[in-house]
Amino acid sequence: MKRIAAIAIVIDDYDKAIDFYTNSLKFDLLEDTVLSETKRWVRVAPSGSTECSLLLAKAANEEQVSRVGNQTGGRVFLFLHTDQFDEDLKNLNDQQIAIVRGPIQEEWVRVLVFADLYGNLWDMIEVPKTR
Repeated sequence: MKRIAAIAIVIDDYDKAIDFYTNSLKFDLLEDTVLSETKRWVRVAPSGSTECSLLLAKAANEEQVSRVGNQTGGRVFLFLHTDQFDEDLKNLNDQQIAIVRGPIQEEWVRVLVFADLYGNLWDMIEVPKTR
C-alpha cells in the first residue's frame, strides 16, 4: 500500500456539493461520472493537489443520511494546508463560510477551524516556510 487516493464524504446532493467545493472553496472538479440513475463518481480536490481527493458520496439510506455533516462525531474531520492563509481566510469570509475557531497564531503554525456546507469541521493550517 502506497497512499490514500480518496476520502469519501457523505453528502445529500451532488450538484449542491460540487457547487460548494468548486465555487466556495475553489477546489477543482476532477471527475463527475454517472454510474446509474442515482449514483455518480464525483471527486474534488484543492487546486493543484495530486495526492488525495474527496469522493462526494451521496447518502443512499437512512443511516448514511444521519451521517451527513457529522462523519466524525463533531471532531475536526479534514486538515487543509495552505501557503496563502490570508487570501484563503478572505475567501472563507467572502463566501460566508462559518469560521468556528480562530484564526490562531501558534509558535509553529497558524490555524483556524471552519465548517463546510454540511457542518463537517476542517482545520485550515499554514506552516511557516522555515520549517
